[in-house]
Amino acid sequence: MTAGSAQKTVSPVPHKREDLIKSILDLKKERNAIILAHFYQDDEIQEIADFIGDSLELSRKAASTTADVIVFCGVHFMAETAKILNPKKIVLIPDHDAGCSLADECPADKFKSFLNKYPNHFVVSYINCTAEVKAQSDLICTSSNAVKLIAKIPKEKEIIFAPDRNLARWVQEQTGRKLTIWDGSCIVHETFSEEALLKLKLKYPDAKVIAHPECLPNLLDHSDFIGSTSQLLNFSSQTEFERFIILTEPGILHQMKIRNPAKEFIEVPGIDGCSCNACPYMRLNTLEKLLRCLHSMSPRVEIKEATRLKALEPIKLMLEMSD
Repeated sequence: MTAGSAQKTVSPVPHKREDLIKSILDLKKERNAIILAHFYQDDEIQEIADFIGDSLELSRKAASTTADVIVFCGVHFMAETAKILNPKKIVLIPDHDAGCSLADECPADKFKSFLNKYPNHFVVSYINCTAEVKAQSDLICTSSNAVKLIAKIPKEKEIIFAPDRNLARWVQEQTGRKLTIWDGSCIVHETFSEEALLKLKLKYPDAKVIAHPECLPNLLDHSDFIGSTSQLLNFSSQTEFERFIILTEPGILHQMKIRNPAKEFIEVPGIDGCSCNACPYMRLNTLEKLLRCLHSMSPRVEIKEATRLKALEPIKLMLEMSD
């Protein structure tokens, strides 16, 4: 992905929060823009977004929007996916430094060398990767649909799964398929402390532990339910349980509390005891940056057309197979 350079002219940012929000909404209307936000964004961005979702839901929304401008409050690979699906639309990201540790751990050149070692393998890449890696893949998946999609691949096909090793291991267990796994991981989901989790389970014996499959296997072993961010949200809303211990990025707690004000949601600390499991990249986006990007129409997400076309095919296949 290449993003437009930071704006040279800076719009005035209102000091009062209500004036800042009004300025964003007015400019959004003027630009015929839609604001898409991931569950891991700060609460104030979730509250102003037109649509909030996980990677699969956001991909579907990006594919169907009639807006002229997509402002993606998430990280690079998400904004890239929106651009892949909407080449003629302007796609903005409030902070061009909002990257992804998992995507960074799978550079396209090294991935190409890895694939050369396994000719004739069917390549499934988690959506948390760059456009260049998507362009080398046969199928894209998300944590919402990975198990379902892998199960649909013909048994005779050998499969490469990239870039998250923890998600891959979990999918392997759920499907019984042997996967050749790229060795990458998410800095957020690998920071949770097993010791802290066990202490919380002792303190709250009635609590249900719900976890994202990017977490380490030893944490998943203690979990009562494993699923994507949207699946965790739905589980907490649709079950009768009143207390939950959450093993994923804490941005999801905002929506959990909105939907379930009478229920209790408990964060798990990081390995060193700090509350350091908030994604530092997701949190780079702010309301002030959102206003400025709408004002200057930058940073823009741009992808080479040859790369975009190659990356589009495995995304389209994912959407078709997920219906």
